[in-house]
Amino acid sequence: MSNETVIADQFGRRFPYLRLSITDICNFRCSYCLPDGYKKTKADSFLNAQEIIRLARAFAALGTWKIRLTGGEPTVRSDFLDIASGINEISGIKKLAFTTNGYRLTERAGSYYDAGLRAINISVDSLKSDSFKQITGHDYLENIMDGIDACFDAGFENVKLNTVLLKGLNDGELDSFIDFVADKPISLRFIELMQTRDNIDYFKAHHLAGAAVTEKLLSRGWSQKPRITGAGPAIEFANKDSQGTIGLIAPYSKDFCASCNRLRVSAKGALHLCLFGEGGYDLRKYLQSDDQCEELQNKIISLMDFKKSAHFLHDGNSGVREHLASIGG
Repeated sequence: MSNETVIADQFGRRFPYLRLSITDICNFRCSYCLPDGYKKTKADSFLNAQEIIRLARAFAALGTWKIRLTGGEPTVRSDFLDIASGINEISGIKKLAFTTNGYRLTERAGSYYDAGLRAINISVDSLKSDSFKQITGHDYLENIMDGIDACFDAGFENVKLNTVLLKGLNDGELDSFIDFVADKPISLRFIELMQTRDNIDYFKAHHLAGAAVTEKLLSRGWSQKPRITGAGPAIEFANKDSQGTIGLIAPYSKDFCASCNRLRVSAKGALHLCLFGEGGYDLRKYLQSDDQCEELQNKIISLMDFKKSAHFLHDGNSGVREHLASIGG
C-alpha cells in the first residue's frame, strides 16, 4: 500500500498518528493516575518487541507516519531502545516520539536520540519541588529539569512538557509555567484533568476547566495560533516575547473530537478507537508472524466502522478506562 493515510472513519477523519503503549507499568505514583502505584496482575503480558515492530510496520503501510511510544512509563522496559530503533527503521515513519516522566533523562537522553527518537514529551506537573513530590510521589523535579537540558544537548529539537491542570495543587503556578518557557524553545501543554472510572472524587475536587488557561494567556498578551491541517486537538498559543509556545488540551471543550487524528493500541495489543471508548479490539492474534500483515491491515480498516463521532465525557461517561496508565493517555 502507498504512504497515503488510508485509515479513515465514516466522519471523514483520517488517522496518521498512532499512540502505542508498550507497558502499563509506571514507577511514579501520580495522584491523578496511579496514586497507589502500579499493581501487577497475573494477566500482565505485554506485547514483545517483535510483535510491536510487526504492528508498527502494518500501520506504516496504511499511511501512519507518526508513532508515539507511551506507557505507563515506556522507558522502564529493558528493550525500550531496541523497540525504538526497530520502529525507526520502518519505511514511512517520519516522526518517532515518546512520552516519559523523565526520571532517568539526564543519563539517557543521548541514547534515546541515537535510537531514532526525535520528539519527547516530559510530564512536569509542578515547578515547585514540594508540590511536584505531592503530585507524583517522588522528589525528582531537579533531576527532570537537568534532563530537559540534556535533551537539547543530545540534539532534540522537539521538546514538550505536559502539565495536568489540578485545582488546588498547581493552578497557582500558571504564571510561573508561562514564564518558564519564555527563554526556552519548549512547547508546554496544559492538559485538562479527565474523569476515569477510579478518580471520580479526585476529579470533582481538582478539575479545572481549560478556559482558565485561555483567560490567563489572553490577559498576558498571548494569541491563538491558526490551526495547522492535520494537527491534533491542542489549541496553540504564541507570544512574540516568548521563545516557547503553549498548548491547551481541553477534552471537555466544544468540538474537541472533530480534529481527532490518532488511534491507540494498548500494551497488550488491543486497538482503542477512543481514549474513553467501551473497550478495545484484540490485534495480538494477527502479530504472530510476518505473513499476517495484510490480514492485520484489513482488520484495522474494518474496525474503523465502529469509531464514534465523539467521546461522552460530558455525560459523565468515561467508558471502561480505569486509569490513564492503562492506555498511555
